[in-house]
Amino acid sequence: MPRLTRDRITWLTYAQLGLWGFFLYGFGPVVPLLRDEQGTSAAVAGLHSTGIAVGALAGGALFAPLARRFGRGPATWLGLVGVAVGVAALGTFRALPATITAVALIATFGMMVISGVNVVLTARHGPAAPAALTEANAACAGMGILAPLVIGASVDAGWGWRPAMAVEVGLIALVALAALTFRVRPPAADARADSVRTGSGVRAGVGARAVSAVRADSAVRAGSAVRAGSGVRAGSGVRAGSGARAGSGVRAGGEADRRLPRAYWIAWVLMAVTGSIEVCLSLWTADVLRSHAGMTAGAASAAVAAIVCGMFLGRLLGGRIALRYRPVPLLLAALAVSLTGFTVFWVAPIGWLAVAGLVVLGLGNALHYPLAISIALAVAGPAADRAAGWASYSMGVGFGIAPVALGWVADGVGPHLAFLLVPGFIAAAVLLAVRLGRALRAQHPADQPPLPATAVSA
Repeated sequence: MPRLTRDRITWLTYAQLGLWGFFLYGFGPVVPLLRDEQGTSAAVAGLHSTGIAVGALAGGALFAPLARRFGRGPATWLGLVGVAVGVAALGTFRALPATITAVALIATFGMMVISGVNVVLTARHGPAAPAALTEANAACAGMGILAPLVIGASVDAGWGWRPAMAVEVGLIALVALAALTFRVRPPAADARADSVRTGSGVRAGVGARAVSAVRADSAVRAGSAVRAGSGVRAGSGVRAGSGARAGSGVRAGGEADRRLPRAYWIAWVLMAVTGSIEVCLSLWTADVLRSHAGMTAGAASAAVAAIVCGMFLGRLLGGRIALRYRPVPLLLAALAVSLTGFTVFWVAPIGWLAVAGLVVLGLGNALHYPLAISIALAVAGPAADRAAGWASYSMGVGFGIAPVALGWVADGVGPHLAFLLVPGFIAAAVLLAVRLGRALRAQHPADQPPLPATAVSA
């Protein structure tokens, strides 16, 4: 079983993703409050999610060139500075076009933070990357627990949501100060050095490792995308000779630079679908709790933290589980847990039972994104920076379409019935996960070892 070693850079990346989580999970409960404040319909309020989608597309396009030019670490810090500026703008302006623009700005730089954290952890931890990514997303969810609680308390106190969201700016400054105080800097050699050394913008192995597109011990082991038991089953992802031959480097203009494998694109669509589940829950759960479970606005906003609490617990446990089981069966199990939790939440007529369902739902949702992104980056091989940028596009698709569609349906039939779109997304994710498992097995069938007795076949 691969071992996850957490150094200062690892802890810093966890904190950086946590800062994004504070905004992401805090903004969901804010949307119904903005709708009331601006006097708009649910569908129009859902355009804030479209702003997030547009920003995700822009951030995905910006990350790879900025990482090549300045390095992954500076690009990630630039993302956090942009998030702070966007949050300040969101709290300052009140008109609908201005708030949508501010959210788009925040998402642009937020996607740069996500991309930077993903590629740094993937390159730094190799076979243990799925566990590291799961823990990073646990930090994200942990901060997400705090945000709805702070917003709910601020609303109940009569201060509104703006002072609570302003906490984001202070937290970013605090983490930056801690990084300076303890002299935590990104690796001396990263994507910027790679572009000189390999001509591809992605260094073989990252850091001071031997020059290769992806070393056998890095994000791709000989015959595997991630070692057996650590994420992608041995032999199921990228072979050392399939897109990144160990010790060979990336040929300028080579096939690995031009095309990402089929398994990556299935994982890409899967991230869009699971992202749709998460954003719909984040933006509209408070409405259902108010209309169906009879909770007050402040209590409903705070109760959204139940989802994030479940995600936090799920990711803490998932980091260990991801080291032992293959990601596709684990993802299918997580989707089953999500459906169970949603069922309890949707049928519950009282607040405490609905909140209990949200905790279970969060436990399932916890592993959706970490597992999908770990597979996507593993099979991308030497194109990790480009793959991370494209991955943010999938989030943009999910964030841009699903909440607006749900809001449009909610305007006609109410938020409770409209939420039946969520099980549809879960079913689509199950089908995609099964296809992804087949694609990983078909890529190198001769390399497939027998399943461990504890694994569940996809």
